[in-house]
Amino acid sequence: MRYLAIIATSAVVALPCSDTWSQSYPAKPVRVVVAFPPGGASDIITRLVGRKLGEDLGQSFLVDNRPGAAGIIGCEAVARAAPDGYTLLMGTTGTQTTNPAVFAKLPYDSIRDFAPISLVAESPFILVVHPSLPVKSIRDLIALAKARPGELTYSSSGIGGIAHLGMALFESMAEIKMTHIPYKGSPAQTLAVIAGETAMVFDSITVTGPYIKANRIRPLGIASAKRSSLLPDLPTISESGVKGYELVSWYAMFAPAATPPQIVRSLHRGVVKALAAPDIREQFAKLGTEPIGTTPEELAAVVQRDLKKWAKVARDANVKPE
Repeated sequence: MRYLAIIATSAVVALPCSDTWSQSYPAKPVRVVVAFPPGGASDIITRLVGRKLGEDLGQSFLVDNRPGAAGIIGCEAVARAAPDGYTLLMGTTGTQTTNPAVFAKLPYDSIRDFAPISLVAESPFILVVHPSLPVKSIRDLIALAKARPGELTYSSSGIGGIAHLGMALFESMAEIKMTHIPYKGSPAQTLAVIAGETAMVFDSITVTGPYIKANRIRPLGIASAKRSSLLPDLPTISESGVKGYELVSWYAMFAPAATPPQIVRSLHRGVVKALAAPDIREQFAKLGTEPIGTTPEELAAVVQRDLKKWAKVARDANVKPE
């Protein structure tokens, strides 16, 4: 509501200069901070969308990778940047919602310090297991976990990460107990399952897809509301006995708080237009992600919703960072 009020006020008081803003922005290259290393999904998605934004708005949108501290370093850089539209953030479920759920103190506030622009993409997680585990479905896994409480292991990219919280939620909803083994980074968590160091993991289609095709890991269920066109025969976890379970990683564009609403609207239109392009949709599909364009208000609601969701999961599971 606060964001809507800002827009409404600007429409009345700043109307005379809105045309000037739209004509003059951007007048120089725009920096889009990705809080993770090059080559990951956030980085690739940002480069694809940034290229389209550059074509549409007439300036370069340059990716600035600022990895470290679970995305905190990059987010802080944008939160403290000038609110002039020339420093943006490609935020994620992790940076904007699971970090605040786990870390008692952060150098940024997901609500107060950022102006939402648009949800860009969503990528569902898949629960995969090592082929030696004697299960072929989610129901099999739950039955085995109940027969052997605490014995089955799962890996994650670290304590409090989305894979960890996602499994904690799964354990709670399925009424089972397993053992968490944290690793450093997303690639390591799935490689641990492939090597037989852990029994299972939640990871994206992008990461698990090639290993599934090579029969090096076995998929049990997809954590989206509906089945994926990439793996149409793979049932959702919800339809497999854990009704309502959902674990989706999203990517969204933000600006620093107090960025003029005219600039936010200009960027929003550009992002939505980019996501409608056939080549972008094709390339996103190869990544296992679905392009999603939303209004700033809709993105704000997603952040609020997931902040509450993951805060409860972290609290109930007593998840605390090391």
